[in-house]
Amino acid sequence: MKRVLQGIDVSNWQGTVDWAGHAEAGVAFAFAKATEGGDYTDKWFGRNWTGMRESWLVCGAYHFARPKGDPIEQARHFLGAIRSAGGLRRGDLVALDLETNDGLRPEQVARYARRWCHHVERHGGVRPFIYTFQAFARGGHCAGLAEYPLWIASPESPRGNPPVPRPWRDWTIHQYANSPIDRNVFHGTRQELTKLGFHPR
Repeated sequence: MKRVLQGIDVSNWQGTVDWAGHAEAGVAFAFAKATEGGDYTDKWFGRNWTGMRESWLVCGAYHFARPKGDPIEQARHFLGAIRSAGGLRRGDLVALDLETNDGLRPEQVARYARRWCHHVERHGGVRPFIYTFQAFARGGHCAGLAEYPLWIASPESPRGNPPVPRPWRDWTIHQYANSPIDRNVFHGTRQELTKLGFHPR
């Protein structure tokens, strides 16, 4: 039986997060919202980043995609927010939250996402996860993103058994519940998870 790691994800909606409490309850990894679009930074991000770090969780940061904007500007803004909060350390994770099309066609959304990911990979030294949901991916908004690990939101599926939309063949993280807090599972060990994260050159 493969090990399963428990995780959560948070944004400013949660306010103060009891990171030590979550760690004691068995949470091993977490993602906190860092930025949205080209200029918004989540006001709780710095506190969450430090809190995750101090509680020895595998730390993750995510960017809420606004595909209408400039992907390079948004990627720079995201990396800048992480730097301001203390920067990336070995094993830290990053993700692109891809769930709105801003009124654009699917291929435009997918092109935005590819450009954002390439910039983060090149300048941040880490390959992003893609957070999305079944219907959005099925609509073609994730074309060309198969090389990035899939973080699939599917609260209606049994935990650890989500549907996998194309272009992916497998899921990496499953968000299986979103009330009262977003809960996730990773199929594997802590070492396997941090392998997908940042590695200083």
